[in-house]
Order: sequence, then structure tokens, then C-alpha cells
Amino acid sequence: MKRLNAARLTLLALLIVAPASSALAGNFSAVINGRSIHVDATETESRWKKQVMVNGFRDSNDDMSYMAGAGLHRTLFATDRLNGFYVDAGINAFLMTRTDVNDNRPFPGAVPSLSVGNRHMGINLTYLPVKAVESLLDVRMMDDTVSGLFFLQFKVDISRLLPND
Repeated sequence: MKRLNAARLTLLALLIVAPASSALAGNFSAVINGRSIHVDATETESRWKKQVMVNGFRDSNDDMSYMAGAGLHRTLFATDRLNGFYVDAGINAFLMTRTDVNDNRPFPGAVPSLSVGNRHMGINLTYLPVKAVESLLDVRMMDDTVSGLFFLQFKVDISRLLPND
């Protein structure tokens, strides 16, 4: 029954987001999280969450970019209601490649992040002012009207759809 509910929630989320895709500049992607591993599970639960991420995406120049890194987020609010609703804030550090930066060789980066969601789905949001992007990467934005960059990721928990061991 839980698998059926998770599948319905995932389908509902995709149906809600699909019509909005034409309003988004560029492509829309979903982040698919894997299975969690509880290290030192006998200890008390911490408000700090560690995460590891790897992804590839088409950037604003329609070129492929790749990123791998880790994040440290603090839970600002959490409740058991609404399927474990939470609000987390933190920082993600990573190595990334872009064809227009450093000849497509990996370069380091770190960005602030806000995450809102529950056990089934969530949204990650990051914002960088254009001045930060230009000074960190030592590049000039091609479009002078851009004042900043928002990164939006939609997370869907597929672990309930996978068979249990």
C-alpha cells in the first residue's frame, strides 16, 4: 500500500510540474535520491544532515556540465506532520566542469542551499548573485541583463518503489 501511495505522489508531482515546464528557461530535471545508510545509528539524531551528490545537466549554454560534491545542512524546522515536513539550510561544496570555464577541467565551488520537503519529495534552491559567479569563476556573463542565478532541483524519494531486501 505504501508503494502505491508513493507512486501516486510521484505521478501527481510530475503532473503538477509538467505544465510549468514551458515557463522555465531551459530544461527541467528531477533529482533521484538513492538508499540512505545510517552510520552510527545508536547515537542520538542530529539536526545536521550530510549528503553526497553527483549529477549531469545541460547548462544555460546548452552544453553538458557535470558536478560531484557533498553538502552539510542544518534542520531549521521539522515535524512528523505532513509526512515529515522539513526546512533545511546549508552549504554544498563540489567539483564541476563547464565547457566555458577552465577548458572543461574540474573547478571547485561552494554554494548556499535551502531545502524544503518531506519524506517523499522536496525542492532544493540555491541563489548566486552574478558578481559572485563572475569573481569566483573569473568569467564575464554573456548576458548583461542577468543579475543572478537560481538553481532549482526537485527531489523524489524512489526508495519506497524499490523492493525491500
